[in-house]
Amino acid sequence: MALMITDECINCDVCEPACPNHAISMGAEYYQIDPAKCTECVGHFDEPQCVTLCPVACIPVNPAHVETRETLMQKYERLTAAPAA
Repeated sequence: MALMITDECINCDVCEPACPNHAISMGAEYYQIDPAKCTECVGHFDEPQCVTLCPVACIPVNPAHVETRETLMQKYERLTAAPAA
């Protein structure tokens, strides 16, 4: 399951540097999460760092991108694989 940031975001800048996959960036009005890069920190941490650090609890699971832990691990492995020479 990829995460998403709701419009309750206060743009506190805490989540973006905490994301090990660089899936979080500033959108038009508030931060957004790229579901193609979000692994909910699987492979990096036990818990999603953005959710842990968010002071307003505005980062729920994105219902449009439901994934199993196994799928998230596969995504993590793709994202962290060394490029072919």
